[in-house]
Amino acid sequence: MPQHYETQRNNFSISTDPSRLDVDAIADLLSRSYWANTRTREQIERTLPHSLVFGLYDGPRQIGLSRVVSDYAIFAYLCDVVIHEDYRGQGLGKWLLSAIHNHPDLVHVRRWMLVTNDAHDLYRQFGYSVLEQPERWMMKFNG
Repeated sequence: MPQHYETQRNNFSISTDPSRLDVDAIADLLSRSYWANTRTREQIERTLPHSLVFGLYDGPRQIGLSRVVSDYAIFAYLCDVVIHEDYRGQGLGKWLLSAIHNHPDLVHVRRWMLVTNDAHDLYRQFGYSVLEQPERWMMKFNG
């Protein structure tokens, strides 16, 4: 089980403590995203205990999050990276990604994957690249 992790920057904090998660705020954030806007609250609630969730907070208010699904050694899937619109452009997304990749239980993970429609430049700053041999990868989607 991964250890709780927390970091501070001014009034902002990033925490993996599940007791701090605000499911209402998470559902609201995801409802405004292009990738999760049809996700039900039940689905959202089901994902949280099965992921390492990094909550981003302004004081006590949750303003962002990201989930990592991982075996903590070989593979990690980064998903649901979202920052509230009012807080974008302040470097919080970069700070969140840095915190994720520096988490003690994730720092040695061999392969990271993610899917993005529009944030390639952001993720390249953290070492991500397009698949070199996409013909080797497969997926199953139960839309």
